[in-house]
Amino acid sequence: MRPLLLLATFALTATPVEAQHWSRSWMAAPLAWSAPADKRPDLTDRTVRQVVRLSSGGQHIRLRLSNEMAVTPLTIGAVHVALAGEDGAILPGTDRIVAFNRAQGATLPARGPLLSDPIDLPVKPLTRLTISIHLPQGAVTPTVHAYTAATNWIAPGDQTAAISLTGATTIGPRLILSAVEVETARPAPTIVTLGDSITDGVRATNDSNRRWPDLLAERFQMAERKNVAIANAGISANRLLSEGEGYNALARFDSDVLAVPGVSHVVILEGVNDIGAATAQKRPLPGADDLISAYRQMIARARGNGVKVILATILPYKGAGYWSAEGEAVRVAVNDWIRTTDEADGMVDLAKAIADPADPARMAKPYDVGDALHPNDAGFAAMAAAFDLRLFR
Repeated sequence: MRPLLLLATFALTATPVEAQHWSRSWMAAPLAWSAPADKRPDLTDRTVRQVVRLSSGGQHIRLRLSNEMAVTPLTIGAVHVALAGEDGAILPGTDRIVAFNRAQGATLPARGPLLSDPIDLPVKPLTRLTISIHLPQGAVTPTVHAYTAATNWIAPGDQTAAISLTGATTIGPRLILSAVEVETARPAPTIVTLGDSITDGVRATNDSNRRWPDLLAERFQMAERKNVAIANAGISANRLLSEGEGYNALARFDSDVLAVPGVSHVVILEGVNDIGAATAQKRPLPGADDLISAYRQMIARARGNGVKVILATILPYKGAGYWSAEGEAVRVAVNDWIRTTDEADGMVDLAKAIADPADPARMAKPYDVGDALHPNDAGFAAMAAAFDLRLFR
């Protein structure tokens, strides 16, 4: 009987483990670095510092580093995270050392990501973090996110704990960092925004967090829905079906949407590059049925994982370098289906929100950054304002 008594004692005195509820509060979809090797900076014994703005808050955070687009292991030295001041400076008293499997430093395997241990740094929604990563052995082919609409820095040596960097230079892409996740007391909804450069925030004012997913996050905060997280999975030049920049949307749907912690909804705004690139490259245009079939595939895969799909109409682009009347007919047909289908869980008419009323095939001038394809800050604001937040209940 003694073993049974001991077992009963352990059962009575054991402390229950609290459930961990993680949601992705910030994201940059992983990409291979397409810049020629001689155009990349030497990262040996360098500190990379990057600033991100969270969409939602929590009691703890964790970082997700990525070596997913590399074929060799990556050695990480010291990593620090803190609340961000001007130019990425560490706000005094907020610096935290980041551990991986209870140790400082780590090696990421080829093609692999790495989650940090939970970090005791309570954060509020829309908090700015500065994240510093030391690369003692450098990185020849680091996983990146090519477009950032943000300033990133590299500096010599291990300056991960430095309030301000010394001898720093700026760098365009984000390096190695792919997500920041927050822990909440209860499950919190995460909205993934899947798209191309328009979702990635190309031509948004630098360091301003004026991409439309950023502004949508602000709307949720103003509506007192403070636990809603938004993970921006936009990739500039991405496409639904064919290869542009990054894997096509169907190929990356599992990793960039369904695998996101806490994902409850996905907003899909893709297709203009499939149409326009075919025109520019003088290839056969994809038909409306081809693009609609891609949407249907994503709807089916999302539904199988309990994720709701919100479709967004493809924005007008008449006047852009790859516009054609034939491509416009495809866009109109796809948008007509998006507006009328009951196959998705909802839709948002972003095309109508920024179209020129006198010529709906063209973006209205107040919203056009100047290339007839990408919205400016005002256009991104109009897009964010077009969402009915009740879609995400």
